Amino acid sequence: MFRLATLTSVLTALACAPALAEKDGVLRVGVMNDMSGVYSDFQGAGSVLGTQLAVEDFARQSRRKVEVLVGDHQNKPDVGSAIARRWLEVEGVDMIIDLPNSAVALGVAEIVRERNKVVIGSGAGTSLLTGEKCSPNTVHWVYDTWAMGHGLARAVMRQGKRTWFFITADYAFGHDLEKQASDEVVASGGRILGSARHPIGNNDFSSLLLRAQASGAEVIALANAGGDTVNTIKQAAEFNIGQKQKVVALIFDLQSVPALGLRAAQGLEAINAWYWDANEGTRAWSRRFQERHGKKMMPNHMHAGVYSGTLHFLKAVDKVGSPADGRAVVAAMKATPTDDPLYGRGTIREDGRKIHPMYLLQVKAPTESKGEWDVFKVAATIEAEQAFRPLKDGGCPLVTRPN
Repeated sequence: MFRLATLTSVLTALACAPALAEKDGVLRVGVMNDMSGVYSDFQGAGSVLGTQLAVEDFARQSRRKVEVLVGDHQNKPDVGSAIARRWLEVEGVDMIIDLPNSAVALGVAEIVRERNKVVIGSGAGTSLLTGEKCSPNTVHWVYDTWAMGHGLARAVMRQGKRTWFFITADYAFGHDLEKQASDEVVASGGRILGSARHPIGNNDFSSLLLRAQASGAEVIALANAGGDTVNTIKQAAEFNIGQKQKVVALIFDLQSVPALGLRAAQGLEAINAWYWDANEGTRAWSRRFQERHGKKMMPNHMHAGVYSGTLHFLKAVDKVGSPADGRAVVAAMKATPTDDPLYGRGTIREDGRKIHPMYLLQVKAPTESKGEWDVFKVAATIEAEQAFRPLKDGGCPLVTRPN
């Protein structure tokens, strides 16, 4: 579908009538993520496709010419920063979206702020993006470590599981996810018995799992994501850990289930912001996505999030008249209720946090599933007001303080 250059490549250009004030008459969106590593099935080409679909749908209502660029940050902050600088200083990119890997996302967000453009973290996890590192140029879509850590820890604690051990990805995302879940466990009267950390893209989790098993903790919580989570769960099964201790994946997305197999994954719980099989509208869009996906995957909540976030950004640019002033575009995004076919209506807070419900999902048993991607059932809905960190608690300097 696309050709990757060393740092960036053009995916597609949709030409309508001449645009307004964009460089060379083109508004440019850059999708930056992991195209080849442990997160590639979870964002990767699917996020590029979600962005492309948003641009196509926007073209039905606007005369702007939009071009999508693709960058593989390889889960390296220096590579991500180099792509961002090139895009903003040379390529004329107006908005960067996706950014799984929190260390990359934080670095890119600062560069975008300096250049007064727009960044949307649809694949980024760290809640710092709407906390002390918030920016007038940043919007955080889909999920964050606060929502996932607190939400799932709260649900598991209600099941009476009070002692926890963490296996954690050793970078900003994993550290933040472990902290958020730990805060909820301790606040609810539980105890943390220990933690073990691993590098991203790890292959052997045996020593970490043996430490977790030896701790005697009722819960072994995985503060990692993507292929690392899948591999940890597979190896935990080899040690029969799930028989006496509950394995909880704090980040668990749609693509994890086929990777594990439904029989192995059945009963696992997850929190997601969206599920493809929610209603006729989401199913229709998802079939459109699947038909064009290179691996014929259904979209997860992050793929849907890049569509939703891109569409709202493009509408805001039309409202402002130009993408030149990123702060003005983000202000327009915050001032205008979000409304799209996937996430429905929502809002963006002062701190840049996109607000919508989250869903506690449970993996179906094989006898319940009607197809390869019919894998989740909704166990509970977390209303938007409870799903994310209270505005007053984030420490974002953009938030107006009461006198």
